[in-house]
Amino acid sequence: MRSADVVVVGTGAAGLFHALFLPRDYKVIMITKKEVEESDSFLAQGGISALKNEDDFDSYFEDTMKAGHYENDKGAVEKMIRESPQIIKDLREFGVRFDEKDGQVQFTREGGHSTFRILHHEDLTGKEITSHLYEEAKKRENIEIMTHCTMLDIIEEDGECRGVVYQDAQGNPDVIEAPDTVLATGGLGGLFHNSTNFRHLTADSLAVCLRHQIELKNINYIQIHPTTFYSKKPGRRFLISESVRGEGAYLLDKNGERFTDELKPRDVVTAEIRKQMAKDHTDHVYLSVTHLDGERIKKRFPNIYRQCLEEGYDMAKDWIPVTPAQHYFMGGIKVNLDSKTSMEHLYAVGETSCNGVHGKNRLASNSLLESLVFAKAAAKDIAAHHGELKEVAVDLEPYQNGDQLLEDNKRMVLEELKRKDRDFYDQWCNDEN
Repeated sequence: MRSADVVVVGTGAAGLFHALFLPRDYKVIMITKKEVEESDSFLAQGGISALKNEDDFDSYFEDTMKAGHYENDKGAVEKMIRESPQIIKDLREFGVRFDEKDGQVQFTREGGHSTFRILHHEDLTGKEITSHLYEEAKKRENIEIMTHCTMLDIIEEDGECRGVVYQDAQGNPDVIEAPDTVLATGGLGGLFHNSTNFRHLTADSLAVCLRHQIELKNINYIQIHPTTFYSKKPGRRFLISESVRGEGAYLLDKNGERFTDELKPRDVVTAEIRKQMAKDHTDHVYLSVTHLDGERIKKRFPNIYRQCLEEGYDMAKDWIPVTPAQHYFMGGIKVNLDSKTSMEHLYAVGETSCNGVHGKNRLASNSLLESLVFAKAAAKDIAAHHGELKEVAVDLEPYQNGDQLLEDNKRMVLEELKRKDRDFYDQWCNDEN
């Protein structure tokens, strides 16, 4: 049994950023299923949105609301946008670099944005941000990171969260007691045959919340990304960033004809691609940048260019086969603007949480920003209302077969998703259909 002031489950951008803003005299233990680098935060390509100036606020607000089908929480959207300049400043202080030209930050544009307001680092923005957060966390003596440790449950006593039960690298169950617990477990792509997510991201935190009657919100609001590299190989799907279309790429049918506005929100473009595939009797369409400056494309998207080349496609010369796949989770554990869940002393941040910012569909490049804004808010709230460490007796016998429990978790979440939205489940989820 171990103890801490705060236990954080997950080491992606949200979990790391949160830990860095907790008071430095707090003992913080972070656990993660795999290695720290195996989080979706490291995979984020496009960039991070930010308010350019006060004149951009109304436009940015409307773009976010429109993409979310106006189901967004307006207060959450305003908080995210207003705090974005400070978040960018925080990242720079942690050493994060954004692409510049002649000393000025270069902004790009992606689908659903009415202007250029997205900062980026080549096409590896997530890696640039998260790796610097990780390096900073390793310097902090109060932060301990435990890899290959999987949360099996939270500890509940008198309606409050008192820490977590986890499975260590050897498969043994153990306990971390803490006055405050933060769930930063990421998305649910591991539940899908085709997803851009790492396979081990299987919504464990949602299952835990279902068992403890902790409120969830809009768990059927799951974003399908329109352009992932088409492959019949098993495993994670490689994302062809929204930024490629933002830079002028065309979507083409089997005859090489454009069939949609490439800069519409993701759900709209996905629907158009599926319609075109049905019309053409194919399981993919094509993304083309062959009409653009090839050298500029190679420089702007070095990682995507390299990955496509490994698959036998030269982006500068060839059409790239693409197809929609599960990408992002807009729903999740219901939280307020301080990232508090319906259980006392339990917080949720990042993709596993739902504060209402994204509504029914996330605007491109709002994910990293949203995660950081509300992870920082959670840190501030914990510092202001920190609980007391209390010893609790935990019977570990029910957790001896942790692997079976994790499989049960997957089924539980899929059953809840089926109950909420059978049409979506039948179309996209791992199912007999």
